[in-house]
Amino acid sequence: MMFKVYLVSSFLLGLLLLAQAHEKDNKIQFYQLKRGNLHLNFTNYGATIVSVIVPDKHGNLADIALGYDSIDSYKNDTVYFGALVGRVANRIGKAQFTLDGKTYKLPANDHGNTLHGGTTGFGDVVWTVKSHKKDSHITFTYDSYDNEQGFPGKLEVSVTYLLIGANKLGVRMIATPVDKATPVNLAQHTYWNLRGHDSGDILSHKVQIFGSQITPVDDLLIPTGELKSVKGTPFDFLEPKEVGSQINDLPGLYDINYVLDPSSPHHLRKVAVVKDDVSGRKLELWSNQPGVQYYTSGMLKDTLGKGGVTYHRYAGIALETQGFPDSVNHPNFPSQIVRPGETYKHFMLYRFTAS
Repeated sequence: MMFKVYLVSSFLLGLLLLAQAHEKDNKIQFYQLKRGNLHLNFTNYGATIVSVIVPDKHGNLADIALGYDSIDSYKNDTVYFGALVGRVANRIGKAQFTLDGKTYKLPANDHGNTLHGGTTGFGDVVWTVKSHKKDSHITFTYDSYDNEQGFPGKLEVSVTYLLIGANKLGVRMIATPVDKATPVNLAQHTYWNLRGHDSGDILSHKVQIFGSQITPVDDLLIPTGELKSVKGTPFDFLEPKEVGSQINDLPGLYDINYVLDPSSPHHLRKVAVVKDDVSGRKLELWSNQPGVQYYTSGMLKDTLGKGGVTYHRYAGIALETQGFPDSVNHPNFPSQIVRPGETYKHFMLYRFTAS
């Protein structure tokens, strides 16, 4: 009898320790990386970038990423400030796709379509901190279960934010399907304002995008399947120009995928350069992905952010490197299907300077 009691007690103690470990792993917290004048803050809720603090041309520090002060605000967020979005970032038309002869239906959380992985995408879950060294890196992991938000198969996901040198941030996203083929398209969704997150709009920021074509969209922002040259249109940022220079000539908003121009073999593609003449700050971005979503926060409206600041329309620029939107429904677009035994790899490199 005593032996049975001992076994039961040991079993209950094991369950208690397991529950405590699980609770610890799933505790939502803030984390920091710091090297010199480059300071970054994160939360494991959504593997999110909370703040990016860099110097201007006079050496004055400012936070150039839009965001919130509290975990509760991130839980209630609807604009994906700083989040790591997936399983499939951007939009999937009619909230469905067919893979290997089977049709998968997804949550329709954006006018009958699926946006950023559904009603509870990767930006809305608690990630585990696998590794954290304050002057080096932080790695978040998440195990997505079969049929999560309607997507097939288990998927093991990680994102590492890595300080490189004195002024560069690397982002490494890895995803491995365990048992079924699945679409994967992860994206980092930080909104940037190089003059400071609390400085107003970004219409005078100068932007250069290294993409000669866009994927045109319909009224619900679903690609038509075409590739269209930007030459002679308000979408032409092949040479640097102010965000607001032709914004009134648009039929809608700057919320469009650019087809990035090819790079040299084995090199990351140059994606974009953003410059603010007032602060002198410059952001440069490289990636291995074929596209980048250029979004100038035209749908942002009266959002209460850090330090009690209210963010209005055009408060930030998002540059989301990615596969093409709705690729699962356009065979002519680069495939996002990853099968067991294959690995999805998405790399980004930011460089921050001021002059």
